[in-house]
Amino acid sequence: MEKSFKALRIIEEGDRYLRKIENRKVSDLPEGDTLIKVRYSSLNYKDALSSAGNKGVTRNYPHTPGIDAAGTIVTSSEKTFSEGEEVIVTGYDLGMNTEGGFGEYIRVPSKWVVKKPEGLNLKESMIYGTAGFTAALSVYKLTETVDKDAGEILITGGTGGVANIASKILVKLGYDVVVATGKVDSQKEELLKLGVKSVISRKEIQDEKGKAMLKSRWAGVIDTVGGATLGDVIKSVNYNGAVTTCGNVGGDKFESSVYPFILRGVTLYGIDSVQCPMDLRLKIWEKLAGPWKAENLQEMISIVKLEELEQKIDEMLAGKKAGRIILTHE
Repeated sequence: MEKSFKALRIIEEGDRYLRKIENRKVSDLPEGDTLIKVRYSSLNYKDALSSAGNKGVTRNYPHTPGIDAAGTIVTSSEKTFSEGEEVIVTGYDLGMNTEGGFGEYIRVPSKWVVKKPEGLNLKESMIYGTAGFTAALSVYKLTETVDKDAGEILITGGTGGVANIASKILVKLGYDVVVATGKVDSQKEELLKLGVKSVISRKEIQDEKGKAMLKSRWAGVIDTVGGATLGDVIKSVNYNGAVTTCGNVGGDKFESSVYPFILRGVTLYGIDSVQCPMDLRLKIWEKLAGPWKAENLQEMISIVKLEELEQKIDEMLAGKKAGRIILTHE
C-alpha cells in the first residue's frame, strides 16, 4: 500500500486562501531523487506569506509551505546518502513552489540536501533554520573583512531572528556588538542578556538631513532591515569597514552616494541564503554545529504540532511576537 501522510495545505478559493490539514500520498509529491521523512520544520515569515496567498512567494496553489525541513532519508538515488541518515534542507525552492516542511514527507533534488553535522540534532537545526543560516552567513562575510579589534559592530532589526542569532555568534567570537531596535523600552533587557555591549534606538542611526556621509562610527554592520536604514548606516561605517544586507522589511530600495565606498573603502555584501553554493553551505552549517553554536538553543522556542500551526501563522501575520516556532511531526 502506498504511504500516506498529513500536510498543511493552502487552498485557493476565489479571493480567499484556506488552510486545511489533508491526507496526502507520496506520489502526490513533486519530482525529485530524494525522499525525506520530515521530523521538524519551522515557521518563518515567508511561510506565513505563502499561507496567506502571497503570489510573490508561491505562484500556484494548492500548496504546502515550509521553507525549512529536517528529517531522515527514506530513499535517494544519490549514493552519498543512506536510508535513515539525518539531513537538513533549507533554501532553494523548498516551501515556495516545491512542497515544503509543513508536510510529513518532502521529495527534493539531492543537490538541495545537507548531511546534518555531528554537533547538532535535528531539532536544533530547525531552531536555526533559514534565519540562523542567514545570520551565520552574514557573520561569515563580515568577519572576512572586519577584525574583532576594529571597533563596534552594529546590528539592525535587533529583535528579529537573524539579528538575534548574529548577535549571539559575534559576542561568542569576541566582537563588541551594538543592537539597534525600535523596541528599546520593551526589549532592551532581553537583548542585553545576549551579551551585547549596548542597545540603542533605531532613531539614533537615522540620517534626517540627507548627508552624503556621516561621522564614522561602526567597524561593520549586519543590516537585516534594508530600505532607508541600509542607506543611512552605510554613511557611518569606518574606513575599510563592511556592511552585510539580507532583509527588506524596511523597504526594497535605498539611496547612497559613492563617497562611503570611494573615500572610506566600505564594502557592501549581499547575503543570499537561497542559492548559496553547497561548499559554502556545508561550511556554515559546520560552524553552527561547532565553534559558533549558540548556548541555550532550546530557550525562547515553542514546539507545536500541525494542528496548532494555523494559530501561529495568524499571530505572525498580525505582527505578534511569538518567538521561534518549531513544528514537530513526531
